[in-house]
Amino acid sequence: MTNIEMAGITVAPRERKRLELPVARLPTQTMLSLPVTVINGIEEGPRLWLSAAIHGDEINGVEIIRQVLEKINPDSLHGTLIAVPIVNIFGFIEQSRYLPDRRDLNRSFPGSPRGSLASRLANLFMSEVVSRCTHGIDLHTASDHRTNLPQIRANLLDAQTHRCAQAFGAPLLIHATTRDGSLRQAATKQGIPVLLYEAGEALRFDAEAIQVGVEGVLRVMDVLGMVQLGLPAKTVTPVEVTQSKWVRAPRSGILHLKVILGQTVDKKQLLGIIYDTFGETSCQVCAPCNGLVIGYTQNPLVNQGDGILHLAVLN
Repeated sequence: MTNIEMAGITVAPRERKRLELPVARLPTQTMLSLPVTVINGIEEGPRLWLSAAIHGDEINGVEIIRQVLEKINPDSLHGTLIAVPIVNIFGFIEQSRYLPDRRDLNRSFPGSPRGSLASRLANLFMSEVVSRCTHGIDLHTASDHRTNLPQIRANLLDAQTHRCAQAFGAPLLIHATTRDGSLRQAATKQGIPVLLYEAGEALRFDAEAIQVGVEGVLRVMDVLGMVQLGLPAKTVTPVEVTQSKWVRAPRSGILHLKVILGQTVDKKQLLGIIYDTFGETSCQVCAPCNGLVIGYTQNPLVNQGDGILHLAVLN
């Protein structure tokens, strides 16, 4: 097992260290740094990164990483774990999805050392974290005012990625192509298998989403041969799909949903009713296909065209 050098600090085998990667100064000249925990194991093996809060208001992943780190002992780890619980430190402080210039960090990869703040942060993460790893797990939640069923999005056509996705144990696996500028796209281009975990909502801790996430990360580490923790057996057989569809509001008004996360629905089944403010008129929203409810808005006030419910398409 070899030493790991990062930010001028050496992490020897059987060691755990907290590092700070300098990012940029605030207008007050206060330096903001990227917090990284490196755990170097007892022998060579996979090098896995865990990342969360690429969108600064998506905090479930921060807690998932904290709990995972509590369970990993460098004296029994095969390989290396690099954990970055808060990637978008600017957004995290401001409780915002975005960076100060309103850029989306997850549309800025692989970045550039001379680009925008988002581009520079993306470049730093790629050069200091991704380039050292063989596998990655990126943790997310739904955007503001929405919630998601625990789910893995990944390239399920890649055998190694599919194996890790199956091991994770989320109730849903979605074969998803990569978005331009995303961390998953940038890492995939370097030949690194990446899982993207989505669960819960922004600025809220969801106990179930966190538990599924913690156990899922540890199961992936188990299947990669990094740890042996005697984890409980998976409680669900994941549903695999290749397509999802947003159901949009046909009119503006107040939405009353009639379904819950994880519910299977049939084509033309009633999903919700949109009323006007005075209750004088209403509009039914029905399922456009057979599907599984994997996300929906938490805000009952909707405008015409808003995405109000997300379905995984079932044949």
